Amino acid sequence: MSLLEVAGLHVRAAGGRDLVSDLSFTVEAGERFGLIGESGSGKSLTALAIMGLLPPGMTASGSVVFDAPGTDRTEVVGAPERRLTRLRGQVTSVVFQEPLTALDPLMRIGRQVAEPLRRRQGLRGRALDKAVLAALEEVRLAEPRRIARAYPHEISGGQRQRVAIAMALACRPALLIADEPTTALDVTVQAEVLALLDGLVAERSMALLFISHDLAVVAGLTDHVLILKDGAAVESGSALDVVNDPRHPYARELVDSARVLDAALDRLKGGGTP
Repeated sequence: MSLLEVAGLHVRAAGGRDLVSDLSFTVEAGERFGLIGESGSGKSLTALAIMGLLPPGMTASGSVVFDAPGTDRTEVVGAPERRLTRLRGQVTSVVFQEPLTALDPLMRIGRQVAEPLRRRQGLRGRALDKAVLAALEEVRLAEPRRIARAYPHEISGGQRQRVAIAMALACRPALLIADEPTTALDVTVQAEVLALLDGLVAERSMALLFISHDLAVVAGLTDHVLILKDGAAVESGSALDVVNDPRHPYARELVDSARVLDAALDRLKGGGTP
């Protein structure tokens, strides 16, 4: 059994319209899997359905099963909230595109990082304080004590995203879902956060489900990719195969666009004009 098995997943709007249609894929323990698609393709809705976090009015059908070592096999679709609460953090965690939506603006960073550590690991007192600082240090945040005392608006966007990653990793999940985690950041900070994710996933031997519209980023970070268009899968395979030999017209468009952009950037770096 795979760590995550998605089979025949449909996500429907309140009026019954399919937003994600008959989607199936698996993620093995330790695998890096990429979901690629433009805005509105259904990739973020897929992540929310996997976590059991769809917005009110939307419904999921089909099957989403987690089978992590040391935990009970769990079907997400139709599961009661108390069962999903046990799943989140321990088996899977998510990092969203905009960390301000994941962080409480009225609570100091340290207290927010402490919450999953207290809830899942039962830490208290000085042990909890040490674990919070260690979590912030692990995501390469300088001055972790200052960051722990700060409120979200008092630190930069890149620092907030590192805090969100620290919170997601606090309970040592088997699968990390990263949903466009660098889109809201400038290019330099993007590269730093991607390198951080890459290193942490490798160090912990975690599985990664990385979601993005950027084929070049996904291909550089994952082993296997699935391309979505209008809520349906149009192509999947190893990242290398999809980049080198795309079969579906939309996949070819993505690859061609990535190559044009890469060539333009190379010319700019060389001092020429695109």
